Amino acid sequence: MMYIEPGSPAYKRVLICMLLGSIVTYAIIYSPQPLINVFSEQYHISASTASLSISFSAISLAFGVLIVTMLSNAWGRKRIMSISLIITSLLAILSYLSYNFKLFLLIRLLEGLSAAGFPATAIAYLNEEISPSSTGSAIGVYVAGTAIGAFFGRVIIGALTDIVSWEFAFLILGIISLVCGIWFWRTLPDSKHFQEVPISFSNWILRFRNVLKKKLILLYIIAFLLMGIYVAMFNYIGYPLTQTPYNLSQTILGFLYVINLMGTVSSMYFGKLSTRYPRANLILIAAALLLAGTLLTLNGNLYVKIFALAVFVFGFFAGHTVTNGWVGVVAPSGKKAEAASLYLLFFYIGSGIIGWGGGFFWTHLGWGGFICMLCILIVLCAFLAFLVKH
Repeated sequence: MMYIEPGSPAYKRVLICMLLGSIVTYAIIYSPQPLINVFSEQYHISASTASLSISFSAISLAFGVLIVTMLSNAWGRKRIMSISLIITSLLAILSYLSYNFKLFLLIRLLEGLSAAGFPATAIAYLNEEISPSSTGSAIGVYVAGTAIGAFFGRVIIGALTDIVSWEFAFLILGIISLVCGIWFWRTLPDSKHFQEVPISFSNWILRFRNVLKKKLILLYIIAFLLMGIYVAMFNYIGYPLTQTPYNLSQTILGFLYVINLMGTVSSMYFGKLSTRYPRANLILIAAALLLAGTLLTLNGNLYVKIFALAVFVFGFFAGHTVTNGWVGVVAPSGKKAEAASLYLLFFYIGSGIIGWGGGFFWTHLGWGGFICMLCILIVLCAFLAFLVKH
């Protein structure tokens, strides 16, 4: 079998396409995050209700991933990813026409379903097409794109909301994303090792049963916790930072998410480390970084809080990269797409449930109670990594 090797023109095209695809997907999915406090004020709703703008798309994406897996096995990886990026971009443009919060939530729900095509298929494409010795590094680039996308979407939305409106901000984001999606479709190398599987619901169920090993289930739960912790932190950090004594504007709050670019360094670095060191140990290190960053946000100094978030982001993307890559290694041959889909199912359900539930802790127990909740979940994550190791 001839794989795409590092250094080749095809390899460079794959990396650029995966980077752009990740940026588009995660820019759109997480772009409302700096606006959660704006939604609370504009529509007179609670923090938990406002956070549904993230949770709705995350949970619909999670279940969309399962459906897309069956379709991608029949229709091909590249086709599914390209369609996903283009439709998601068009829905972002449609957000410009939202005249109330309920309509916006409906569009977000549809965005989650359409966006599922890219993350559900990207890892399977990389595992099938890239040389096995370089898969970890390629996945690191893909994960790095998620960090850049999360930053890019939040900055555009935050800045344009201050200048014009959040509706106009989504229009601009959607147009940029559409251009990237079309370029992806025209540039990504076609699959060479894809084996078509006819659409069959019974076969689909059977294939998922084969990726429910104990070790994989523990990794799925770690993914659930990691993403939930990450999304909860960034869902609610905007509330204290836009209040006294900080009083940050939406533009500055949006640019604060530049610290998510730490994820590009972290994901690529830990992607390489995962080929040399035990993955369970790397997840424990990531959990330690998450815990340190989380606790440091209790400090009242703004600069310490920003540093704390940087440490937190570094730890999250380290854990995500290692866990994501480990699932691809443990999954049986020919079942990697299903394993990747279940990983994403848990990953995004975690973001939806924990991200939404964190609002209750923030509302009723304040920032200290909210941080206590996150710390408990991080310790649980480390414990599960210990179980996987042994």
